[in-house]
Amino acid sequence: MDGLGVLLITANIGSMCDEPEEIEKSWLQEFYKTVQDHQPGFIALHLQEFGGKNYQENMGLAENFIRRLIQSDEMSPYNCVQTFIDKDFTQAERFTALASVYFIHESLRSVQIYDFQEKNFMSVSGHTMWMGSLEDCPTVHKERFPQDFWQEFAWTRKGFMKTRWLVNGRMFDLVNLHLFHDASNLVSSDCSPSVYSANRRRGLYHVLSRLKDDSNTPFFLFGDFNFRLDLKSLIQAQGWSSSGTKGTDGQTTVYEQDGEVQLIMKCKRFEHQNAKVFLDENVHMLLRFDHEPVSFLDELTEVQISFPPTYPFSENTTKPSEFMGTRCPAWCDRVFMSHTARALLQKGYHREACVRYGRIGGDVCMGDHKPVFLYFEMETKHDHPKN
Repeated sequence: MDGLGVLLITANIGSMCDEPEEIEKSWLQEFYKTVQDHQPGFIALHLQEFGGKNYQENMGLAENFIRRLIQSDEMSPYNCVQTFIDKDFTQAERFTALASVYFIHESLRSVQIYDFQEKNFMSVSGHTMWMGSLEDCPTVHKERFPQDFWQEFAWTRKGFMKTRWLVNGRMFDLVNLHLFHDASNLVSSDCSPSVYSANRRRGLYHVLSRLKDDSNTPFFLFGDFNFRLDLKSLIQAQGWSSSGTKGTDGQTTVYEQDGEVQLIMKCKRFEHQNAKVFLDENVHMLLRFDHEPVSFLDELTEVQISFPPTYPFSENTTKPSEFMGTRCPAWCDRVFMSHTARALLQKGYHREACVRYGRIGGDVCMGDHKPVFLYFEMETKHDHPKN
């Protein structure tokens, strides 16, 4: 049996697309460093918010970023690249702003991608880039959440897209996903679980139902889940007292303890007086309030998290390790998998000792989201000698 190193990376690059000159260089350096550290044979890079908030203006810049990445000297050993970019924002009912890039190392000899129209696998070679609405692309399945999915919310650019692979005899699906955000901290803290959490739960169940098919194909589901900590429970656990005030900017809630202000919260502000509580040494405590994945444990699993939250970070390049005072820090960016996919992680030479799950660029500005990676070594069925 021949072992295969697989590197899965998810990154919401919306803020990088809006400030490419300031963030792009460091983003690429951290990406190259992660690849160099692990030297995988297969890389899957899932991007969300492609083009940023001003995608009408910045889509071309984002496309050029992908081209520079693919054509870089650092990625030259990956002589086969398959790229899928949903960039046609004129089709508002279909646009997801998702992009998926797959790098295949020159040492791999047996890699195929599934044709969903012909229902068979086809060989891949060279650099292939699909752009546009992707509706005519046979090797990717893309869906945006229906516009009438929630009558009371105007969600945009949220959905998923899937590719299926056969690599050295192992078949698996790779699914890029972007779920719904929290619009207001005040609404989020009203109840437990929050209304936004319920929306994400419904959305993810919708995706899981769409992924089911007769093949029972193992799948890796990674992207921006927008999972948030249970804010009401987190605040209650601190034992703070609260007061509500009205200001020119709308409602403000102030939480105090022993007469000292601990948290000032507004619709889009989260001013915690001790941001260190969200750093490494408190990860285990914070995970107690990471409730949203629990509903899906029958169908999904995740490697144990040991890194701090991935969002929201300052976009100031001089403050790359500081959280932005807009939202409660949380693990929005995740890599989940089916239980059959989890079994593949246990088939490497050293089993799960080779599995690494972490955050990229902790000390470097990479936008408001820190990318997340999962690396594992997978036992494959084909042992192809290198030329």
